[in-house]
Order: sequence, then C-alpha cells, then structure tokens
Amino acid sequence: MRKVNKIFTILVFIFLYIPMILLAIASFNSGTDIAVFKEFTLRQYGNLFRDSTLLALLRNSLIIAVLSSLIATVMGTAAAVGIHSMGGRMRSVIMGVTNIPMTNPEIVTGVSMALLFAFIGHLLKINAILGFGTLLIAHITFNLPYVILNVMPKLKQMDPDLKEAALDLGCTPVQAFFKVVIHEVMPGILSGALMAFTMSLDDFIISYFVTGSGFITLPVEIYNYTKKPIQPKIYALFTLMFAVILTLMVLMNLLQLRDSKKKATTQRKDFMKR
Repeated sequence: MRKVNKIFTILVFIFLYIPMILLAIASFNSGTDIAVFKEFTLRQYGNLFRDSTLLALLRNSLIIAVLSSLIATVMGTAAAVGIHSMGGRMRSVIMGVTNIPMTNPEIVTGVSMALLFAFIGHLLKINAILGFGTLLIAHITFNLPYVILNVMPKLKQMDPDLKEAALDLGCTPVQAFFKVVIHEVMPGILSGALMAFTMSLDDFIISYFVTGSGFITLPVEIYNYTKKPIQPKIYALFTLMFAVILTLMVLMNLLQLRDSKKKATTQRKDFMKR
C-alpha cells in the first residue's frame, strides 16, 4: 500500500510540475518550436528585459500586488483581532461570511464588482470609472479573507494571559496589541501577506472585469498574447514569475514550520517545568 501511495504521489507531482518544467526548458531554447530543443541560450531573457512594454506591465502588476497585499494585511489583521474577540456563535457566522469570497467563483466576483463600480460611476456621473482605483479595491477585497484565515489560528494559539499581563503592567489596549499580540501572531501575518501578494500578482479573471484601458496588469495583457503565436520571451517571463511565486511559497512554509517548532519547544519546556 505504501508503494502504491508513493507512486500515486509521484504521478501527481509530475502532472502538476511537468508543464512548468517544459516552460522553463522552452525559455532557454534558441528555437521557436518548443517540441525541438536546438541549443541553450539566454537570448529570450535578454529580449524580455529589453521589452519596455512587458516590463511596464510587470511593474503595474507589482504595484497592485504590493499595495493590495499591504493594505489587506493591515485590514485583515485588525479584522481577525475583532472577530477573535467576538462570542462563539457570532464568530462562526462572521467567519462563514468571510470565507464566501474564497469559495465563490472568480468570474461571479469579477462581474459583480464590475457592475458595482459601473453603478457607482453612474451615480457619480463618472464615465471611465474603471482603472487603478477599482483594480486596487478589487484586489484588496479578494485578498482580505486569505489574511484573516492565516491570522485567526495564531490568535487562537496565543496565550490570553499574555495580553492580560501586559494590561496589568500598565499597558493600554493599543500598547498591549503592538507589544504583545502582534509579536505572537506575526508568523500568521507574514504568511497572509505572502499569500495575498501571490494571489494578487497572478490574478486574471477578476482583474479582467475591473481594469480600465489606462492601467493594465500583466496577466490581463498576456491573455491577448495567447490569441496569436506566443513569442519565446513570454516563456522567459512566465518562468521568472513561477520562480518568484515558488520562492515565496517555500518561504511561507518555512515560516510556518519554524513557528510550529517554536511552539513545540515552548510546550515541551512548560511540560518539563510542571
């Protein structure tokens, strides 16, 4: 049975990562046919970094990803603290509502937000309301649940006596939050921020419905590239994006692993003292 499970796991990983491996190989191919590898070259990466249009689109995506993840992290952390302080039944209801955007189909979210922005534009008599602002609001909106989902478990694991001790020692609630609570939940905050960044960086469906002609992100423009023969420099771009996202995911897992080991060590020491 173990052998079968190992074989099945290997097949799953092959299915998941073989497209990215082929893409990376194609980015180093001097030819244009991905089925025939002629010779190793870095020319595609050179062409990529000389393309001012693609770099401008990548810059737009990074701006949106950084701003939306930072704002969503601050708002999501504050929301998680507020939800954690609620009663059990109310907390369950709020968490259920919070999780709906993650299970809702992205195309439904994108269309509904586009209709909302169009309605607001009609009320304010703004013809071209879609642009940087609407794109940023949309990304913050779908990033918030991921931040809350990462921070909430850390709040549940935190010893409530730590905050009470800080208040007894003269800290105000705000001081207790910044001096005690935020340090205890920092791994969750960092994980939520990294997840929000990666979700924002590669989002296409929601961005497609809420973006305007004045500010376009890379995934939206890449959609237009797929309607014609793809240039090899696009393979190089996809490979770099995959490498960045993979690095962030590994970093997030390492942070969670370090936090788990730290918690286990602390619990072991407490047990030994008893």
